[in-house]
Amino acid sequence: MTTVLVTGAESSLGARVVKGLTGECGFEVVSPAAHTTAIETATPAEPIEPIDIAVHLSAGDHDTRARRRESVTKGAAALLELAEHSGVQHLVLVSSAMVYGAWANNPVPLTEDAPLRPDLDFVFARQLASVEQMVDDWRTSAPGRTATVLRPVVTMAADGSSSLARALAAGMGQRSGEDDPGAQFLHLDDLASAVTLAAQRRLDGVYNVAPDGWVAGDRVRALAGSAPKVKLPGRLAEVVARVRWRFQRGPIPPGLRSYTQSPWLVANDRLEAVGWHPAVTNEQAYVEGTEAKWWTMITPKRKQELSLGAMGLAVAGLVGVTAVLVRRARRRRAG
Repeated sequence: MTTVLVTGAESSLGARVVKGLTGECGFEVVSPAAHTTAIETATPAEPIEPIDIAVHLSAGDHDTRARRRESVTKGAAALLELAEHSGVQHLVLVSSAMVYGAWANNPVPLTEDAPLRPDLDFVFARQLASVEQMVDDWRTSAPGRTATVLRPVVTMAADGSSSLARALAAGMGQRSGEDDPGAQFLHLDDLASAVTLAAQRRLDGVYNVAPDGWVAGDRVRALAGSAPKVKLPGRLAEVVARVRWRFQRGPIPPGLRSYTQSPWLVANDRLEAVGWHPAVTNEQAYVEGTEAKWWTMITPKRKQELSLGAMGLAVAGLVGVTAVLVRRARRRRAG
């Protein structure tokens, strides 16, 4: 039986991945802590069981890393050392499309061949780029090794939207001075299926993970239920943007704001070519992950029907109240 070591199995993504690996693939999943203990207590008479595949989910878990004040590179180094001792031959790393950086001159969409230019102020993205290099060094240091690097866009779900994802979603589509870039939102289920496929097929290389296409900036604003945009002069728009950003819910990591102002849209052709297909659209993932107002998804025709219905109820209510008042007035005159 194929044995897979999974970091971050306790997360919302991890639960989905473990289910796919054990259910769809029939693999045996072990935790890093349990395997580390096995290595430490192993004897020549009872050597440790080798690990076939390592899946590193916790590298892309910004919230946990920030809460524990852990370096992404330090966690990856510990995993790679464990992989060396365990005879791992394939490794799956969940990174992020944020390693491309958000720049006005980015091609739309970005392919896996684009250079990595993360925002210098955003430490998390820079560390992920370093981890990708560490994984590539591990892959090429011994014959027969393969590695999959997955670069998902903003990942969301009702039970698994991180504070980083919520901050990005809240900041997108909100600029007042100029047009907003498009945005992409990936459902956790689709990311989990990509991880499962990468482990099952032992894909070797880098793959973007995103739904088909993207959501225009104005549409993101509409989904958020925000008021129509009022164009402001450049300087005033910048001041308003800074105030809005400062009062967003939750901690905002330094350097994150650029990812709401410039494009970092990615193509998913390479992953789709090997059999992966998203089941959830950008808009569906956004709505589920942000609890957007229900009326933002209603079609114009349905909105008109509801408006007419509400108007009819209002008129009926007004007629009813008027009738009551008329009856009371007649009683007073009769009395």
